[in-house]
Amino acid sequence: MKTFLHVGCGDERRKKTPFAQAGEDWRETTLDVDPASRPDILGSMTSLAGVAAHGFDAVYASHSFESLYPFEVPVALAEFKRVLKPEGFVLIVCRDQQAEGPAVGDGKASNPAPAPSAGRGTTPMNITVGLPPVLGGGPNFTARRVGYTQETLSAELTRAGFALGAAGRRTAPYHELWVIAFVSPQPEDVLRAAAMAYFPD
Repeated sequence: MKTFLHVGCGDERRKKTPFAQAGEDWRETTLDVDPASRPDILGSMTSLAGVAAHGFDAVYASHSFESLYPFEVPVALAEFKRVLKPEGFVLIVCRDQQAEGPAVGDGKASNPAPAPSAGRGTTPMNITVGLPPVLGGGPNFTARRVGYTQETLSAELTRAGFALGAAGRRTAPYHELWVIAFVSPQPEDVLRAAAMAYFPD
């Protein structure tokens, strides 16, 4: 059985992740900084001290990576790499800032975003700087502190020593980036299989 570390899990669990539809038997370990999420491991993705090295086949971060400050990004990626097996990979899903840019530039920053995953009443500006509860003084776990395009996210992974596997943009109404990167370079057939297994149709 393969294992994946689900960082910044929130209320999402395995059955709502790409690993549930991948056609393999994956066991999930959840990690979150918010105790209300009731994760298996309570902690930050920048300090996985309680997680053994080389223990996971994959690390999955969906709409949680943007909550890091820019200076924390290399720290988190180094931690991801440390807990992954030599043939392991990281799968990151985040908002596509390039796709949101035109809405902001066209004066539509306050219009409700159509993406179901964005949340009710979420606007392009919220996607850029934070969700409404955060801006209203609630817990800041989901505040947006950094944004990515496909190019900038791929560059961060490359600087961290990952071998890029596949990258894609999920278009409207989702406006998401999906990137897989491996600890070590993989053959082309492995890269294609990973994209087919874990990326949305």
